[in-house]
Amino acid sequence: MTEELLVTARSNELIDPGLSIWTWEVAMYLFMGGLTAGVMIFAALAIARGKEKLAPFTATRLALFAPILLSIGMTTLFLDLEHKLYVYRFYTAFTLTSPMSWGAWILIVVYPISVLQILSTIRAGYPALASLVDQVAPGRTLVDWCERYRMQIALSVIPFAVALGIYTGILLSAFGARPFWNSGVLGILFLVSGMSTAAAMVVLIAKRHAEKDLFTRIDLVLIMAEIGLVALMLISLASGSGQHINALQSVMGGPYTLEFWVFFVTIGLLIPLLLEILDISGVSKSLAMLAPVLVLVGGYALRQVVMDAGQESTWTQYETQYSSELLERCLLYTSDA
Repeated sequence: MTEELLVTARSNELIDPGLSIWTWEVAMYLFMGGLTAGVMIFAALAIARGKEKLAPFTATRLALFAPILLSIGMTTLFLDLEHKLYVYRFYTAFTLTSPMSWGAWILIVVYPISVLQILSTIRAGYPALASLVDQVAPGRTLVDWCERYRMQIALSVIPFAVALGIYTGILLSAFGARPFWNSGVLGILFLVSGMSTAAAMVVLIAKRHAEKDLFTRIDLVLIMAEIGLVALMLISLASGSGQHINALQSVMGGPYTLEFWVFFVTIGLLIPLLLEILDISGVSKSLAMLAPVLVLVGGYALRQVVMDAGQESTWTQYETQYSSELLERCLLYTSDA
């Protein structure tokens, strides 16, 4: 009898069937990426649609938050990297079929465009900061150029911001080995969620009541769209293969049911929706500022629960077990060999 030893990584709980490697750092990056996309889109639309008087904060001051928020997200993503010194390798090649490669290069473009967007309204939005830039001749020339082509810059920002927002969802949905992420809705859902969180941030920070009211109404529409997209994602999973149905069970009575239905759907969508309806109708304004806070909480909860549930979904069903006895035998076998 010939004795054979089979060594497999399928008993490694960090590999299969639960790829529980991505933690809060990646969820925060996805959240900040979506929020950044929403900020850039609204700041650009305020210029493109000529809403400077109705939404002065959005048109002249909001854009400054984009690179700050994105840098926070990039920092958390950097913390998640196992080999941090190799991050430059993302930019030594471009792989057409890799969402991560697309995302890395989109981020490279987003940063300079966001700076041009800031400079195009910096004198109106941040005069003290603009005065510092104007003290340097190249800076003054660049600001003059950005102001002259402010409309063109705003229009060029929108497609890249949309790409950034959708990419945060495509990054997950492209992983074919994880059934919970296999939905064409995920990219649009993350984009709409990012725009909703950006609208909520404007409601929190803007000073003019008319601007707050405008973005409360915008957020109301976005929340309803988000609810519809979530429903479509759940329906697509429920009508899919057995693996998709099993993946859906993680939020339909499984380990992530509480996070999904309480923290995301109820706290992040339904309660803000009700509060915004009451605010717009004038029935109750005492809790109006609670709605945007809950929207931000829900935006992060969406990404955390989708990321966690997706990592545990799998196409192959088997028990993951760790056997110290098997490990000792493997070590003994290799040492004898």
